[in-house]
Amino acid sequence: MPDVEESIRAAHAVKSERSTNNTKRAFRLRIPRIRWRGALAIVGFFILWDLLVRNQAPGFDSIPSPLAVIQIFFKQFAFTATYWHSWFVSFQRVMYGFILAQLLGIPLGLILGTRKRVNYLLFPIIELLRPIPPLAWVPLSILFWPTNELSIVFITFIGAFFIIVINVYDGVRTIRKEHFWLAQSLGASQSTIFRRIIIPSVIPSIAVGMTLGIAVTWNVVIAAEMIASDSGLGRLTWEGYVSGSPSIVVVGMISIGIAGYLSTIIVDYIEKRMMPWKQLS
Repeated sequence: MPDVEESIRAAHAVKSERSTNNTKRAFRLRIPRIRWRGALAIVGFFILWDLLVRNQAPGFDSIPSPLAVIQIFFKQFAFTATYWHSWFVSFQRVMYGFILAQLLGIPLGLILGTRKRVNYLLFPIIELLRPIPPLAWVPLSILFWPTNELSIVFITFIGAFFIIVINVYDGVRTIRKEHFWLAQSLGASQSTIFRRIIIPSVIPSIAVGMTLGIAVTWNVVIAAEMIASDSGLGRLTWEGYVSGSPSIVVVGMISIGIAGYLSTIIVDYIEKRMMPWKQLS
């Protein structure tokens, strides 16, 4: 009998190891495939752009070609401290506003979802302010905050704040009541229910709020920099427009796209750390 049990255990161990290796192999093979497809799509985009400019397609007569954009990038921006300082400034503003929105929005969403009295008092105010576009706060923030830098960070914060609050609030509301009843019947305290049921259930909603919030913060910060700043990628793009240099405008737009993509990669990494089970799906 011991030999049979040992054989069964060994068979299960081999099967488990094979399954783990297959999962790792599938995960490793999936990444290069996605990257190659993305690279081909980007190359195809630039080829199409160049063809439209060369053939003077409608609307592309004043658009610079990809080669012209690359030339002006290496000639005026690639080796200058001012350009990379614009990157740093925009990233800093986005991170400040985004992190502040998480620090305040997640607790508020949890409170609104778990405390009815607080919900009755604050949720109508949230619903009243939420539809206001973040850029509509620009004049008021300039008057309220002592510096333009604080104004821009505040506007960036507003862009992500309501998104994370509503996502967390909805995440709490979608938790099945049977889970609470079962935990209470087993003698779980309110703090235990909060730690063991509410927080794990809300993590996917927090992740969704982060993904949406980081995209909105970049949209808001670029517009705010165009209006109320003398630095940043938004200001660089606006100066290209004012000076009548379409190539500089395109350099700024591509820089903004790359910066937003890098921010999304960071957020995706954080999400994977928050939800390790998604890597197995």
